[in-house]
Amino acid sequence: MNDPTADTTRPALPEGPRHRSLTRRRFWQFGAATAVTVGAASLMRGQFAGAATASTAQDYFDRAAELAGDNPILTDLVAALTSGFSVPRPTAPQPLKIFDDVAVLSIGWVSATAILTSDGIILIDALTSPTDAQQTLVPGLKALGADPSTIKYVVVTHAHGDHFGGAQYLADTYGARVLMAPADWDTLDTSKPANAPTRDLDITDGQELTLGDTTVTLYHTPGHTPGTVSPIFPAHWQGTAHTAMLWGGTNPPTATADKQTYLSSAQSFSSRMKRVGVDVELSNHGFCDHGLERMEELRGAPDGADNPFVVGTSGTQLFMKVMKDMVNGRILQDQESAGSAAGIAATTTAVAMAATTPRTAGCGC
Repeated sequence: MNDPTADTTRPALPEGPRHRSLTRRRFWQFGAATAVTVGAASLMRGQFAGAATASTAQDYFDRAAELAGDNPILTDLVAALTSGFSVPRPTAPQPLKIFDDVAVLSIGWVSATAILTSDGIILIDALTSPTDAQQTLVPGLKALGADPSTIKYVVVTHAHGDHFGGAQYLADTYGARVLMAPADWDTLDTSKPANAPTRDLDITDGQELTLGDTTVTLYHTPGHTPGTVSPIFPAHWQGTAHTAMLWGGTNPPTATADKQTYLSSAQSFSSRMKRVGVDVELSNHGFCDHGLERMEELRGAPDGADNPFVVGTSGTQLFMKVMKDMVNGRILQDQESAGSAAGIAATTTAVAMAATTPRTAGCGC
């Protein structure tokens, strides 16, 4: 997630507790209650019953906030998708297995996710630099009983330095293969940023990456960058099978057309999630989805039956619904701003013309 440009237009966030224990049951209690509330309110106001063109940006922001309620996962998402959001720099958590076969290694504001298979590790993202790889990824995996030399693949979700920075170090040190979508490889080839990995393997849309007993499916979800990728993969908690998603790029892009691409990606990805029964939501930026707090909740009760990252199939769909409403609002916000600017320019031109054009004799103006 690159730092966004400041903007003073922000949707109001719902008030309420932000940091609390959040089991799957509580997540869906929040979601179901707020969905009923927003549905009734929308019918009463008639805001969303008609054509989409009748809605304003604030209508979408309000609906996202109502759906979020006081669910901290969703209120964090609303905040992160708000224009002008400032990326925080929280304290880095200790590495943690959030599932039997999935670990998070984080420097606080950005994280990497290790999928632990029977034949080695698939790493989703590689933090910001070779130093992060040496000082966070490698010792973090060792602390969890995993061998970093068994990293076989590094899947880079998108071509921003906080996600690819440590990839070349892992390739050089352990022989890991680095994967990225072609559009983002092209971006790196053109811009040549520091710590960029050498071009290696392309990710095709819907590609299945299998290592040992685990298959990760990689989907193109452009918008945040032209080549953003979002994975869906299996995860197990106390022996029970689940299906996880990780949205590859959170911050909406600047250009309106790119936001529309982002929205289309969110729509198609949520359909794919529904089709395969995704019930686990993850992010590579833990401040966007209450992920850092959920890590600590899990760390405090490692043997509990409930895993706070398991939010249910309805919960993951609600997450994507809130995302889509926020991005719809951001698109309309752009259009409204452009319309206001055009109106001001037209008025200014008309006033100037009126001041310099002589009146016609006998005109009743």
